[in-house]
Amino acid sequence: MSDHRTDAPEPGDERSGEPSKTQRKNEALELRELGRALAGLPEADRAALDLPEALRESIERYNAIRKHGAKKRELQYLGKQMRRIDPAPIRAAVEAREAGSQADAAALHRVERWRERLIEDDAAVTAFVEEHPDCDVQQLRSLVRAARREGGVEDPEQRHGKNYRTLFRFLRDQAG
Repeated sequence: MSDHRTDAPEPGDERSGEPSKTQRKNEALELRELGRALAGLPEADRAALDLPEALRESIERYNAIRKHGAKKRELQYLGKQMRRIDPAPIRAAVEAREAGSQADAAALHRVERWRERLIEDDAAVTAFVEEHPDCDVQQLRSLVRAARREGGVEDPEQRHGKNYRTLFRFLRDQAG
């Protein structure tokens, strides 16, 4: 039996310098997902990027389509358009937007935790005032008392009423 192996690298072989078929597929999938994220950015954020006109049109078509199959095909085309440009600035814009959204969500969660602490514990008012010395203490105490009164209502629909939401807005404004 003869051995038919040669030392010539085949396409996709690490020695050839070309990416394998799997690597190319993974890169295409990443670019397609980046295209989806790009299409999800607000128009103002997309306008700030230097995108080719064909890519902008593809994004507009993708966002306008509602049918699943057509949307999937347009996403494929959007991914193809993404392969023709440098994805680094787009990736940076998408990551910056996501980081901002996560930071906003974390800030709202902190405010929600403060609201819960204030309603449950009188000592939390002192802790909040120490952390936010410019806040109107009298208004804070008044809002906390009103929110506590609402919390005692038996009807779950009324449990988190107007004063509960007003306290949240007050705390959000103080924390921001």
